[in-house]
Amino acid sequence: MMNIAKGNTSLLLLSLLLVCPICTSLDTITPDQPLKDGYGQLLLSNQKTFALGFFNPASSNHRYVGIWYNQITEQTVVWVANRDTPLNDTSGVLSINGKGNLILYTQNQTTPIWSTNVSFSISSTNNSMAKLLDIGNLVLVQKDSQHVTWQSFDYPTNTLLPFMKLGLDRRTGLNRFLTSWKSKDDPGIGNYSYQIVTTGYPQAYLYMGRTILWRAGSWTGLRWSGIPKMASIYYKLSFVNNQDETTIMFSTFSNLVDPKVFPKTMVDESGIVRRSLWQETRWVEYLSIPQELCDKYLNCGPNSYCDPQNFVIFECKCFPGFEPKSSRDCMIEKQRVSMCNNGEGFVKLAHMKVPDTSIAHADMSLGMKECEQKCLRNCSCMAYASANESEGGIGCLTWQGDLVDARTYSDAGQDLYIRVDAIVLAKYAKKNGLTQKKRMLAILGVSVAVMFLLIVSVVYCFVIKKKRETRHSTYLDNADSTLTYFKDSPSRRDFDGTRRNSNLPLFDLRTIIAATDNFSIANKLGQGGFGPVYKGLLQNGIEIAVKRLSKCSGQGIEQFKTEVVLIAKLQHRNLVRILGCCIHKEEKMLIYEYLPNKSLDSFIFDETKRSCLDMGKRFEIICGIARGILYLHQDSRLRIIHRDLKASNVLLDNALNPKISDFGMARIVGGDQVEANTNCVVGTYGYMSPEYAMQGLFSIKSDVYSFGILLLEIITGKKNSTYHHDGPSSNLIGHVWDLWREDNSMKIVDPLLDETYPTKEVSRCIQIGLLCVQEHATDRPTMSTVVFMLGNDTPLPSPKRPAFILKGTYNSTNRSTSATSNSINEITLTKIDGR
Repeated sequence: MMNIAKGNTSLLLLSLLLVCPICTSLDTITPDQPLKDGYGQLLLSNQKTFALGFFNPASSNHRYVGIWYNQITEQTVVWVANRDTPLNDTSGVLSINGKGNLILYTQNQTTPIWSTNVSFSISSTNNSMAKLLDIGNLVLVQKDSQHVTWQSFDYPTNTLLPFMKLGLDRRTGLNRFLTSWKSKDDPGIGNYSYQIVTTGYPQAYLYMGRTILWRAGSWTGLRWSGIPKMASIYYKLSFVNNQDETTIMFSTFSNLVDPKVFPKTMVDESGIVRRSLWQETRWVEYLSIPQELCDKYLNCGPNSYCDPQNFVIFECKCFPGFEPKSSRDCMIEKQRVSMCNNGEGFVKLAHMKVPDTSIAHADMSLGMKECEQKCLRNCSCMAYASANESEGGIGCLTWQGDLVDARTYSDAGQDLYIRVDAIVLAKYAKKNGLTQKKRMLAILGVSVAVMFLLIVSVVYCFVIKKKRETRHSTYLDNADSTLTYFKDSPSRRDFDGTRRNSNLPLFDLRTIIAATDNFSIANKLGQGGFGPVYKGLLQNGIEIAVKRLSKCSGQGIEQFKTEVVLIAKLQHRNLVRILGCCIHKEEKMLIYEYLPNKSLDSFIFDETKRSCLDMGKRFEIICGIARGILYLHQDSRLRIIHRDLKASNVLLDNALNPKISDFGMARIVGGDQVEANTNCVVGTYGYMSPEYAMQGLFSIKSDVYSFGILLLEIITGKKNSTYHHDGPSSNLIGHVWDLWREDNSMKIVDPLLDETYPTKEVSRCIQIGLLCVQEHATDRPTMSTVVFMLGNDTPLPSPKRPAFILKGTYNSTNRSTSATSNSINEITLTKIDGR
């Protein structure tokens, strides 16, 4: 009986061994000691905190090599090697090959499925081993020197562990960022990523593909400004930004170290960044972002910030000194007095996620007082904030242009200082409880200062006036009699030097001759409708563009008057800036800022240059032109209709920002006037609206039509006036309309664009272009509506049949006339290569 019992016991032990393979643990992987699947083998860290081995995610049958926490009951994988190349069975082997690399292959096939792919010298190929550190880092080291040649921390997956860095290492070229799993069953690279972007001042972004979902804000010295303070009580986050690297790394505080508490930050499959701690039996989440509507990137428009009421309700508020553009969220700058050396100051907003720092300027050597003065001296500076609050406020961030993606918090953020004029500053001073005594003292001090400055200015102007009268008396005596307009105009003294209320200087002819090398052919930039344009260099090193009025131009004098009086009063970043003029006998010249990239047509109609313009830059150019036209129509002190918008009249600066030029044909209308009539039709073929070309009726909708043509040309890279197509419609508008009706408008998109361009946004732009070129002016949107449509993802109305779409005819409900039977008076066929 005893023998029978012993036999049964032996059979039972043998059965257990066959069903449950013996689990073994390794401390290193070497060429002679691989890690094999199907044998229960694990590579453990020294204190057994982490384990590396083969696993199945959730309900999947695929096998992966990964690292997970070894001492918690819920398997939590923090790193995966073969994310997109899973194994179909348990034949996997992880080993060191003859070249010293860590490789993954199957027992049936030795071709590597995954490898570390490190280059070694011949003498060190058999000197490699892999081990797992207690921080969860798998490292490949040299046995003799313990030099790390590769580490898993350099290739993170969806989880950030303590002492793991995210960001750019400029020495090695590594850019470390997190990417989500595709699903709980598939650890392959998903749609979401969390990464550090170094453009402007570095900050962290959450992406879905290329679309920004959430921005962490600027670095405050302790944390990102968009991360609540509570989220930092368990972590010590460090940020390094120098010539070698731009990285963040977190570690646990020494007084909170607990062998049973494990922290992690991960990007899950739904695009949520989660911070958690393992406490005893479960993961405790203490931060998940984004979670509020205000967390959404660009949830409010430019120059506004999001103020959350709760998780489902928010309010977009204007920054101080700004006002709502409409009942929608988008904001525009309030009309106000000049904010340059005119008593302006700053209003402080507390607990802010500061605006997007990708366009901010950083100076880490300045304190807050110096930062304020720097911003105050720069008339384009709209706001400033500290770039490092933990270092005594040393570090300065300044913004120019629109302030975007800001929000307020109750327990996070930092102070943001918004530039406002004297009137707004006084209102906020009153709101903040400035006492009557302090107000009186402030007013008295300002009054004394103003009186003193006024006296100094009067004396200075008197002295300068005398000098200028002496210097220019001969110069102005020779001025041509055709300047009767200026002699009779109240602004005539602006030119003869007896009064300097105008900001438009009068240049001496000798200065212009010297700057342009006597109007050398080598300095000629192009030929405009009213004369040539030359590049010049002043003695102070400033580059200029000189528009020289042709002596034989029959229209030139009137256009010259218009441009001098008009452009001098316009100030907008999307309008070309006039520096002055020169008048001497028959010579009449306008002096502009020089823009090195010349005109837009030299880019979009040139295949080599056009290939440099991706869809993002083209959209920026479209929006810039739209903002410039909106300023002319609505926001300038004068309502202006340009009447000659075209690609050659849009110039590009160093950063390819558009600036509208050539206002010689522009017309000023009344504040409430939106249209007018003329007997002299001027403009450029291909850009003129039908009611203007045929009836002489022009309005702000005429410029909208021209903008629509320009938009379609930028998207397609083709000229409307010279485009030919074998179909029912020979011009560009007609072809776009035909494709739109067939729901096939993507065929007209510039083939030089990268295939990854966002088709939804491009289709929306084409639809906006068609809305702008409607035959009847009443059907076209205003420029304020166009700017709104470009900046918001709201439903668009369906366009009607546009104008000028039939071969050789002008299409209209009430008339159909051959184009050749109509004369368009004084149409200019100007071609200017640049300023």
